[in-house]
Amino acid sequence: MMRTLLLSTLLILPIIAVTSYGGSASQLEKATFAGGCFWCMTPPFEKLDGVKEVISGYTGGHTINPTYDDVTSETTGHLESVEVIYDPSKITYEKLLDVFWHQINPTDAGGQFVDRGPSYTTAIFYHNEEQKKLAEKSKRRLELSGRFDKPIVTAIRPAMPFYPAEEYHQDYWKKNHVRYKFYRYNSGRDQYLAKTWGKDAAMDTATTESKDTYRKPSQDELKKELTPIQYDVTQKNGTEPAFKNEYWDNHKPGIYVDIVSGEPLFSSLDKYNSGTGWPSFTKPLDPANIVEKQDKSWFMTRTEVRSKHADSHLGHVFDDGPPPTGLRYCMNSAALRFIPKEDLVKDGYGKYAKLFAEKTPSQASR
Repeated sequence: MMRTLLLSTLLILPIIAVTSYGGSASQLEKATFAGGCFWCMTPPFEKLDGVKEVISGYTGGHTINPTYDDVTSETTGHLESVEVIYDPSKITYEKLLDVFWHQINPTDAGGQFVDRGPSYTTAIFYHNEEQKKLAEKSKRRLELSGRFDKPIVTAIRPAMPFYPAEEYHQDYWKKNHVRYKFYRYNSGRDQYLAKTWGKDAAMDTATTESKDTYRKPSQDELKKELTPIQYDVTQKNGTEPAFKNEYWDNHKPGIYVDIVSGEPLFSSLDKYNSGTGWPSFTKPLDPANIVEKQDKSWFMTRTEVRSKHADSHLGHVFDDGPPPTGLRYCMNSAALRFIPKEDLVKDGYGKYAKLFAEKTPSQASR
């Protein structure tokens, strides 16, 4: 998908299956779905009454106990998927199938939305003949609806061993709320679902982003998602130690975004070695996302730099920089997140990829 910590990158595909899961008075059953990125497939099912648990994982391939890196290398045959544990006395398999179809593009044989490759294709994995019959019936009904002008390619396959994904992938939408929402919005999934099913349907089945893509979360959310130094810098106008921060000596090509909102701020093409021990840039990547304010703290007058949408404290700008601007945007690494050029499309910043098409790493570095 576009992910990897926003860490790196990821994705899935649709699968469905149901088997006995155990239980006492009311027996729970299992359904497995693959619909591209499992981060995005988890929330719609977890919100349903009768669903007890949704597990992100891999299935459909030949490798035993695969890792995320294994699966995204496209050598395992596995698809990103979700395993849904539910109570059939409260919710039917038909309802799960209906929710599944409302999350995907069933005509895409090459992946799902921004996530491309076989591991992100869609499928329904059935666990018994009744499931197979219901899955085929629902697919046939969708084909006859005339809603799609291309063939439906979602496969219906027998269930295979399911391998839970790494812990950081489980409930990613809850653990990394800001990053998840930004990824999802920029993946194109919600736009497609709204166009296909109507915007209300998309809102009902997913955690969609509002028109304000770069939203600032509540303070409670920030305290959970940010590290102490990130919170101190962005919310309390703090300053991290020189030479002891993540990006002061980073020379990789890519862009830097607000750690809070994800709004694009600076590019490695404008980064240079200022000798100060903090990441320094000659200009912003998108000036519309930068706000400058007078700062009279510490018995001096400086120009503070903040982000437009999240109002994060980023650092200060000085007029002792190199040509062509003569400026030095001295930033705190703790206020930034770096997106390598190879992850720009996956992480939703595809429009900036062309900046690095024929450029060498950090051309502006000195």
